[in-house]
Amino acid sequence: MTFFFEALCFVRSLVSYDDFNYNTDGYEGDGAEDGKSQDGSETLPFIDESPTMSPQLCATQGPDGEAVSPTPPEGLLAGGGIEKGLEMKKLVLSGFLASEEIYINQLEALLLPMRPLKATATTSQPVLTIQQVETIFYKIQDIFEIHKEFYDALLPNIQHWDEKVTVGHLFQKLASQLGVYKAFVDNYKVALETAEKCSQAHVQFQKISENLKVKGPKDSKDCTTSVSMEALLYKPIDRVTRSTLVLHDLLKHTPKDHPDFPLLQDALRISQNFLSSINEEIDPRRTAVTTPKGEARQLVKDGFLVEVSESSRKLRHVFLFTDLLLCAKMKKTAVGRHQQYECKWYLPLADLTFQTLDDSESCPSIQVLPEHEIEEMKIKISVLKSEIQKEKKAPKGQSRVERLRKKMNEQESWLLLHSPTIPFRIHNRHGKSYQFLISSDYERSEWRESIQKLQKKDLQACVLSSVELQVLTSSCFKLRTVHNIPVTSNKDDEETPGLYGFLHVIVHSAKGFKDSANLYCTLEVDSYGYFVSKAKTRVFRDTSEPQWNEEFEIELEGSQYLRILCYENCYDKSMLNKDDNEIVDKIMGKGQVQLDPQTVQSKNWHMDVIEMNGIKVEFSMKFTSRDLSLKRTPSKKQSGVFGVKINVVTKRERSKVPYIVRQCIEEVEKRGIDEVGIYRISGVATDIQALKAAFDTNTKEILVMLSDMDINAIAGTLKLYFRELPEPLLTDRLYPAFMEGIALSDPAAKENCMMHLLRSLPDPNLMTFLPLLDHLKRVAEKEPINKMSLHNLATVFGPTLLRPSESESAKGLHITSASDIWSHDVMAQVQVLLYYLQHPPISFAELKRNTLYFSTDV
Repeated sequence: MTFFFEALCFVRSLVSYDDFNYNTDGYEGDGAEDGKSQDGSETLPFIDESPTMSPQLCATQGPDGEAVSPTPPEGLLAGGGIEKGLEMKKLVLSGFLASEEIYINQLEALLLPMRPLKATATTSQPVLTIQQVETIFYKIQDIFEIHKEFYDALLPNIQHWDEKVTVGHLFQKLASQLGVYKAFVDNYKVALETAEKCSQAHVQFQKISENLKVKGPKDSKDCTTSVSMEALLYKPIDRVTRSTLVLHDLLKHTPKDHPDFPLLQDALRISQNFLSSINEEIDPRRTAVTTPKGEARQLVKDGFLVEVSESSRKLRHVFLFTDLLLCAKMKKTAVGRHQQYECKWYLPLADLTFQTLDDSESCPSIQVLPEHEIEEMKIKISVLKSEIQKEKKAPKGQSRVERLRKKMNEQESWLLLHSPTIPFRIHNRHGKSYQFLISSDYERSEWRESIQKLQKKDLQACVLSSVELQVLTSSCFKLRTVHNIPVTSNKDDEETPGLYGFLHVIVHSAKGFKDSANLYCTLEVDSYGYFVSKAKTRVFRDTSEPQWNEEFEIELEGSQYLRILCYENCYDKSMLNKDDNEIVDKIMGKGQVQLDPQTVQSKNWHMDVIEMNGIKVEFSMKFTSRDLSLKRTPSKKQSGVFGVKINVVTKRERSKVPYIVRQCIEEVEKRGIDEVGIYRISGVATDIQALKAAFDTNTKEILVMLSDMDINAIAGTLKLYFRELPEPLLTDRLYPAFMEGIALSDPAAKENCMMHLLRSLPDPNLMTFLPLLDHLKRVAEKEPINKMSLHNLATVFGPTLLRPSESESAKGLHITSASDIWSHDVMAQVQVLLYYLQHPPISFAELKRNTLYFSTDV
């Protein structure tokens, strides 16, 4: 079905010559959208689909190791009745038949010069030798005969279509002859090289090979089209993958009890196994793109980056080829259509630099959204995922599922666009600059290193025509090796949703540095399609073998990968004249490991080593799922402070506020209030555990420990204290009322209710909550320095202070997954704390004095 649309519409995926302006300095695309000329009419020059594509015989593997062909787009799968299924099957076959006719005409165009060339090879004035002819046209005659026979047999079945028609045997026979393609593929590279050499040696052959005539379809107005031999020699390579994908589509629309089903299954099995068997052999050439000039151009790397253009963010698909960087915009397409690209600009690598000619050049201003808006969107997406899962189980929920998925897609795309903040700048030697934003320093380093590696070669600046650019961009997608936008809708439902919970990581040591340096590591995990930095070790000074042995607790939100980056700390003050988000320290090495649930979910620590540029970093990790990690477990011994009821602690201490709360707040305000990300950045877990043990045993060294300890560890200790209370600070009993109160629309009613709920708290809880509230407000006053707004602080502390204990949270809830636990009521918990943080100062005495704190008479 996919190719039915392609056969009818592929010409429309190409834009007109008027759409592009280019010059030797670079390329900017500013033309009209969708191939429309200035007068509004569509200009559709007939250009061959992809004369520049290379082999892409890619079959992915299923869980059992069996090859699995790509899945067709969801929108094409019909449901509802045998008649509709038959109609869809006919459409798939009709589309494939139309493309078969084009393919046969292309093969015939190749054979046309072969015969006279072979005939003249035995004369006194040969253009080519017999060996050269046989090498260039190897197996083309056999492939032509196979497909002509297949086409002639399939055509009458389509013309006289009914429910009794069977075509499975035809596809089974076609699949059984794939051995011919194996021979063709093995010879493909030699055929291209021979054709290139012969073109250079013989002007007559060059003219023939550059201008082969391909007949158009029977109902086409265009009688013939000129195509290069190089382009036609690629066609058999492309055809194998096409045939396999069409088999996949046919099976989707063939009932299991139909005679065709087992035959199509067998044909698909043969095709998949064939693709799998030659996949490794073809791999080095899979991403090769040969330009019309005969240059070998390979796709090295691609991905979605946010470009800052005209002070606004724009999501771009960026392609790095062996000789140029190409930036494209993905255009919206109808269901069933291939994704289309509009090329925005390209930059030859020979002209690309990472340094501006003028250091004083001003950088475009980057609008960074408040972090709370990013967090709110994450929660909304999480809630939507939960709703989708529930609707899938409902009898008539499928129609709503599609609407929810569309909404979630929009929200995830918004998140991808607005979350990156790390600048990545490239410059044209002729003065033009481009700026991207990336969420991960790892990713930025990957792009920079890939470009610099290619620039070590002898590169020449190139100028591409508008048509060459569009064909190049279109071919990127057809290679099917490029990335999709990392949103949920581009993943199968069966794909792993990642891990939700807490990953404990101990960074032990590193070896392999040539010289002594000041070294540290950062940890990144993926979340919602992009990577974020979660933790940082101490700087280990003047060593070539740092021994950190630091433990971190990292919250995972559907994460599948852990990245470790090793840096050399830069103390050159002249280097610090950068944007707030510019990382100036030198990356010494970087590596990534997949978070395998079976490995990390064991109770024991799992030790591993990441090798990066000759450096080996040793680390250990273990995982705790969110449903386990969020349980409030009362302490078995009542002598400590962690896990002990707050009234028991204050009574024992004869204090109004627990000592641990007072001391941590005091220390944070003394030396941590200007710390970027205070309460958000993870402290070293071993330091937090040491402080926890000290407070539990009431050791006399607590004050000394606090003054020496890293401030993020102290902030983490305070959070841990509230998290481990056997019931939340704002109590289980009042939790439902807080949820109802924050949902009130009338400001007066909400004020009255929320203040009444505070008065209803036990005195130790209230007297602890109010100083904490004042402290968080003081932290937020320093937001320009520490980047922690009231909303950021509410996001960190809201669930900790309000999340019910296990027995309460289980009442009346039907939670189906760990992500549900995360999404359930989290937004409301954040809003409750935010309400009090945004409220004018609240006095304990005045609160208790006023039985009606706020009148409802407005």
